[in-house]
Amino acid sequence: MAGNASFKEVGQTYHPAGRGYHAVYRENDINHCPGCGRTHWIIGRMSAECAFCTTALPLAEASMRSHNSPVVIQHKNAHQQAWAA
Repeated sequence: MAGNASFKEVGQTYHPAGRGYHAVYRENDINHCPGCGRTHWIIGRMSAECAFCTTALPLAEASMRSHNSPVVIQHKNAHQQAWAA
């Protein structure tokens, strides 16, 4: 099968960003489901699921995050001292 040569066999490298259309759920956009076209989503930590046809999409923000170090969550008033009453 000459048409099914791998990238290594033809001397090329694989570039995932060049694969074309990649459906992701974007937090600040209106997201239409690629399965049914509706816009009602159930949002999780890493993915969003269409409430009607259960098509799942990865969250764009989750895939952009670097996983090299653990997430440190700090309170917005961490620099102020808290006194108990």
